[in-house]
Amino acid sequence: MSKQIKQLQMDMLAKTLGGVRDMVFLSASKIDAIAENKVRLELRKKNVAMMMVKNSLLRRVFSDSKLDPGESVWVGPTIIAWGGVSVKELSNAVNAALVKQEKFKDKVKVKSTLAEGLVVPFEQALKMPTRKEAIGEIVAAFMGPASGIASALTAGVSQVASQIQSIAEKKPDEAAA
Repeated sequence: MSKQIKQLQMDMLAKTLGGVRDMVFLSASKIDAIAENKVRLELRKKNVAMMMVKNSLLRRVFSDSKLDPGESVWVGPTIIAWGGVSVKELSNAVNAALVKQEKFKDKVKVKSTLAEGLVVPFEQALKMPTRKEAIGEIVAAFMGPASGIASALTAGVSQVASQIQSIAEKKPDEAAA
């Protein structure tokens, strides 16, 4: 390949992966074209893209973007999957489409996973909360003690208000007695 073609491919990779911080790196061998196309179409429905890349070109693109997926990525053929709303959604889609499938069991291996640009184990990426789930957990953590404080502050006031209301509802004869 000429240097110009390599540069065009690197520019295309940099443009395609620009801003992508969640990726799954896979190694696949002995998968026929029909099965691979079915997997790509299935993943595309889940807003996940998949691309086989040349390691040397990808390494150059990543060195410019300061992403480091780890040394295990650069051994053997590499397929990158990216997309989805979060690394959890991406990992679950890849897991369902490739890793858990019986027909791909010995043919597909997960090399590495990037979550927000940091290397994480694939098993951890499957369990990581999405952005909405993380916000919900934080709000729940604040709401528990806050509701306890609010009920403690209003308990005394509601008792006094209840007593005042019961006195006000009594007839004047009963109040004098």
